[in-house]
Amino acid sequence: MRAATALCVGLAALAIQCASAAAAQPLSECRLPGLRHSVLCGVVQRPLDPALPTGAHIDVRYVVVPALARRKLPDPVFMLAGGPGQSAIDIAPPTLALFSRLNNRRDIVYVDQRGTGRSAPLACADTRHESLAAQADPNRPFEQLMACQAVLLKLPYVHAPADLGLFTTAIAMQDLDAVRRQLGAARINLVGVSYGTRAALEYQRQFPAAVRRSVLDAVAPPDMALPASFSTDGQAAWDALLRDCEHDAACLRRFPSLRTDWSALLKSLPKPATATPPSGGVAEPFQMTREMLLGAVRGALYSPAVAAALPAAVTQAAAGRYEGLIGLGALLTSGKAIPPAMGMHFSVVCAEDIASLADTGRASPNPPGADFGTDQAALYERVCARWPRGAVPAAFYRVGPSASPTLLFSGGLDPVTPPRHGERIAKALGASARHVVVPNAGHGVMAIGCARDVVYRFIDAADDRDAIAVDATCLSAIPRPPAFQPPGLQNLPSKADK
Repeated sequence: MRAATALCVGLAALAIQCASAAAAQPLSECRLPGLRHSVLCGVVQRPLDPALPTGAHIDVRYVVVPALARRKLPDPVFMLAGGPGQSAIDIAPPTLALFSRLNNRRDIVYVDQRGTGRSAPLACADTRHESLAAQADPNRPFEQLMACQAVLLKLPYVHAPADLGLFTTAIAMQDLDAVRRQLGAARINLVGVSYGTRAALEYQRQFPAAVRRSVLDAVAPPDMALPASFSTDGQAAWDALLRDCEHDAACLRRFPSLRTDWSALLKSLPKPATATPPSGGVAEPFQMTREMLLGAVRGALYSPAVAAALPAAVTQAAAGRYEGLIGLGALLTSGKAIPPAMGMHFSVVCAEDIASLADTGRASPNPPGADFGTDQAALYERVCARWPRGAVPAAFYRVGPSASPTLLFSGGLDPVTPPRHGERIAKALGASARHVVVPNAGHGVMAIGCARDVVYRFIDAADDRDAIAVDATCLSAIPRPPAFQPPGLQNLPSKADK
């Protein structure tokens, strides 16, 4: 994600005709950092509380990347971001290449969901560059989130604590439909990634007639009961890596005691440590904790290319060198990436996931992982006990048959949204759904191999039957990256030397 500043510059001469009774709003020409050509920016005013249409309103902002062809097709593609908390507009520059063929004849639309980006954001302070000692403090995340909540309650569009409960997926999808109507599109194509798949499923539930096709990449259904599933799925992904290493001759030769090193490392924590932070500088003393270790492993598992370095990093950590492990855990959130709006994240999760944990008839089975345990779930439960919760309709958790074709992607190595979730939702959606499992993919499939071409053919097919039958066999040959061995690993001190 990149910063999206100065989004709207200048005025457009023409207004977009609304398909609803609401007054039409013009689109304005604007630029996004990272895109060579100008795009169109729009805004739709929405009631903060749909039950009070004459009450306070918020601006929901969006960007349209116009189709290149003069005679474009009438059904745009709406990109739904992940998180929850990610700004769709911020990910427009790095993701637009995935839609280059679709963009020839279709508009691509990025809507900042309420609570994210420039749509009444519920953002917290960026804490990614804190000292290692601060990151290792087990009470620090809770304290930071409580401090963030106090700041959010002073925002001009948050008039009471209960307003933080008005940023749920169900309400946000009503905003999305207002954008569709403002653009005058009778039907749209949905592309959701991670949490964006939950949003797409909810839009499908509320507005089935407005959906032409849906692509759900890394399926995060409404009943997955975050964060309990984090432990279950993270453990499964880590166990798979250990098992695959033991069955790969090269990995086993390089890391013959990986499982033993991992077990010994876990049992040794917490303990004092010293390491240079990923941002560089001088080595810092800190307390290496179990939570810090597991967080680093979980973060690296998102991408198989990054996870390939975990055997070496764990081996180094077992020998007292933690830089590799800490660096891997921070890799996917470092650089210029904008962190998700954590206020919106907790408004969604506290209302939709934590509330469902006690309902065994609704929540999917999520036994805690042997290593990953319940610590992360405990943090969410502690925060959500103090976070205002919005109302969620019971129908939100029930995914029924879909009349429109849906293509679901799952990565077999995904530590967050593995195939078990996609399988369940594909079955619920019925005959119009197609579930494609990419065995050696991690969290998110669309950016690897031939996936973007599969997505293009699925959405572009004129006939629904042809869309469902799209050939995706090209994805099955993608291999797991081999374990990485950095130079000098063989020179680590043995356990007898420590």
